[in-house]
Amino acid sequence: RIIAIVCVIIHSANGILYPMESESRQVKDLSGRWRFRTDNSSGRDTGFQERWWERRLAETGHVIDMPVPASYNDITQDKSIRDFVGWAWYETTFFAPNAWNNEVTNVWLRVGSAHYYAMVWLNGEQVMEHEGGHLPFECDVTMSLNFGATNRLTIAVNNTLTPNTLPPGEINHYNGKDDYPAGYFTQEYEFDFFNYAGIHRPVKLYTTPRLRIGEIVTSSDVTADHASATVHYQVTVTDSSRVGQEMASYNITVVLEDSTGAIVNKTSGGSGSITVTQPMLWWPVGMHDQVGYLYTMVVYAGRLGLSAPITTDVYRLKIGIRTVTVDQTLKINGRPFYVIGVGKHEDWDVRGKGFDWSMVVKDFNLLDWLGANAFRTSHYPYAEEIMQMCDERGIVVIDECPAVGMRSANNFVNKTLSHHLNVIGELVTRDRNHPSVIMWSVANEPSSQLPPAAQYFKTVLDRARELDPTRPATFVCNAGYDSDLATPYVDVVCVNKYEGWYDDPGHVEVIQKRLSYFLTQWHEKRSKPVIHMEWGAGAIAGFHSDPSLMYTEEYLCDVMREHFATFDSLRTGSNPVLAGEMIWNFADFATAQATTRAYGNRKGIFTRQRQPKSPAFVIRDRYRALRNQSVAERQTELDLIGKHWVGDYAFLENMTQARLNDVTTRLHSFIISRYI
Repeated sequence: RIIAIVCVIIHSANGILYPMESESRQVKDLSGRWRFRTDNSSGRDTGFQERWWERRLAETGHVIDMPVPASYNDITQDKSIRDFVGWAWYETTFFAPNAWNNEVTNVWLRVGSAHYYAMVWLNGEQVMEHEGGHLPFECDVTMSLNFGATNRLTIAVNNTLTPNTLPPGEINHYNGKDDYPAGYFTQEYEFDFFNYAGIHRPVKLYTTPRLRIGEIVTSSDVTADHASATVHYQVTVTDSSRVGQEMASYNITVVLEDSTGAIVNKTSGGSGSITVTQPMLWWPVGMHDQVGYLYTMVVYAGRLGLSAPITTDVYRLKIGIRTVTVDQTLKINGRPFYVIGVGKHEDWDVRGKGFDWSMVVKDFNLLDWLGANAFRTSHYPYAEEIMQMCDERGIVVIDECPAVGMRSANNFVNKTLSHHLNVIGELVTRDRNHPSVIMWSVANEPSSQLPPAAQYFKTVLDRARELDPTRPATFVCNAGYDSDLATPYVDVVCVNKYEGWYDDPGHVEVIQKRLSYFLTQWHEKRSKPVIHMEWGAGAIAGFHSDPSLMYTEEYLCDVMREHFATFDSLRTGSNPVLAGEMIWNFADFATAQATTRAYGNRKGIFTRQRQPKSPAFVIRDRYRALRNQSVAERQTELDLIGKHWVGDYAFLENMTQARLNDVTTRLHSFIISRYI
């Protein structure tokens, strides 16, 4: 049955700033050892009937220790907790200092991520609830705190998925079947990773003045010769003591500092622009010698014409100056950018999807070892700390919302669409200041051949562009080029195809012919750049065979080589077909138990413990060679500019003036030292 898309409710999209300490702000991290229990009643509702939030959780029954952040599934030896579906309850206590109890300070409670539905009580009073994992939510808890005393925080998290959640799922009840236990049910879903649950990212308290900076939105324009840039900004100020105050009543100062802290320029007002001459642009790794250059935008907000003791709010936001455009290919700062990356997961031993700095830093070091310049946040938004590291390290991000497993027409109804639009709003407003984010992905592998999909995804893609017109928007498609209905609305065509694995399994000899035809057909049909977003094969570490056979490390190596030959034939020329390649997956990861999954998905080039399989060395050779090509191109530019400086203009015939100006500006000091 085709379901028409009609008017849906969209919540206002207001971003929330990452908690940062400053002259006016303090942050208290509540991460650590919490108390935990699951509601094992048949209806999973005893906690609500008995109002567990009104007393200590230990008074409701047996509780155990549970780390936050972490998924709860793999922490214990209890299989019922590992596979639990329903309401899980957390509790911690903390001290709120008397210093926070004054007429000029508000205190905010922020949950970085809780999967999937969360309800929050502070000292027995409900203060928040939020639908959807992977994104932060917060509220002002000033009036609910006991200052100078201990406070009790209770969070209930439900991981149940329905046809209208993102990701979607379905509960199968076995009522009336005599050969199953009474009340037995299972959670089913179509996506291929384990539905980890719990409080996955830090829970924090932070303070602000009553008059606070609520949101900062930035974007930038860069001249063609890179000699000048304009940084646009908009600051939203909220004043809990004077609701509805006009922006003109506030004193807002914006200062742009370089990486040394020196002032580049400054201005005032709630919105405006800052000009930067000879800017240091943000470049991805491999495109420039100066990778991931970040400026600091310092925003000061206070109240005008009042003698009351009001603290000026101060917030420092790291920004990068760069542009992203799409014509025949994908470009960063006007230069063609070829994506060489990986699909990933926030997935680690024991902690599941719980944020862990040691694992995050390890993954970034492995990305650098590979020579990769990008990854996709498959298939949900990653932690903000990861996005910040991408900014600093010059790793490009295709930022994806958790719309994965949308395989049924029941997923393309108004209830889902309303939630989808709200999730896109939360994602875009959270991440649009990150220079590393170059594209929004609104879904992965939906059934885009179904009739409702066309208008559905047009609506979602339009919403992403409305919130952020500076980046392309896409979804990742695995429908056929001759059946898909939604890719006419994307800016870059992103496709998944597992040639040699799901298609023609075991037959690497057909990969080049079939893959080239497939990617070329997509390019001809849509006349847009194409990124091959997922490809690869399962490889169980330690499985070997010569000649290669499926599931061995050698087989994935053979699949890689055939793909590389195809990619090289399609990524060059005046009208290249291919704008990027991203192997699936960076590392083995957990999935639901199935006869087709031997202890998870084994397509990783690293094991789940982050040890390299032999295919990791094959792809490292390619990615580093491609990165070194960029380095070699820059060295050629150095030599050409050197010839220019000594008067040998014959070497400059093929270089445009804009290009010459760009390279001259970036390498001025180096050239002087080398050639003069």
